[in-house]
Amino acid sequence: MTFERFTGDTAAMLLIDHQVGTMGWVKSLPFEEMKRNALMLANTARILKMPVVLTSSMEDYAQGPLLSELEAILPDAFASRVKRLGIVNAMDDPNFAEAVRATGRRKLIIAGVTNDVCTVYPALTLVGQGYDVQVIADAGGSPSQIGDDMALRRMEKGGVTLSSTNQAIAELAGDWSTPEGTAIVQEVVMPTLTA
Repeated sequence: MTFERFTGDTAAMLLIDHQVGTMGWVKSLPFEEMKRNALMLANTARILKMPVVLTSSMEDYAQGPLLSELEAILPDAFASRVKRLGIVNAMDDPNFAEAVRATGRRKLIIAGVTNDVCTVYPALTLVGQGYDVQVIADAGGSPSQIGDDMALRRMEKGGVTLSSTNQAIAELAGDWSTPEGTAIVQEVVMPTLTA
């Protein structure tokens, strides 16, 4: 098996249900850490001009709106986000599935909240459809540690590559000395290291 790096030119990013209410249900990771990681991914995608698909579930209910920072970072993706009406597996929503296909990319980076409900099913579905899927485990979480562990184990067993935010950003950047790599260091990495 050969290693094929995920790059800004070959991958798309799917950010699933980073909603203020849903994120508040996560206990496997601190809220601020999960939020920081999700926004780092969003900013990296912006710098690399990657296709990004955002989705939310039942924004007018307890799940709440998507993080407002996502609108500032990815205004077009935010405006065209797929608003699901309770469909658990985002890939079962025809609008989301079409938005993923429309990226034209076969490599997908996924982060979602919660890992044990919102991330696991679309990730497994996409692997089943032949996509190369990388789930960023620390840009999401679950209501319990065991729930998170079970979801991550199930995804990995199903063919999903598990990764962390820093690992994914380094892989996408590839070379810190390029204009994009330098921008990622200055705008994404350094602000979090010095915060």
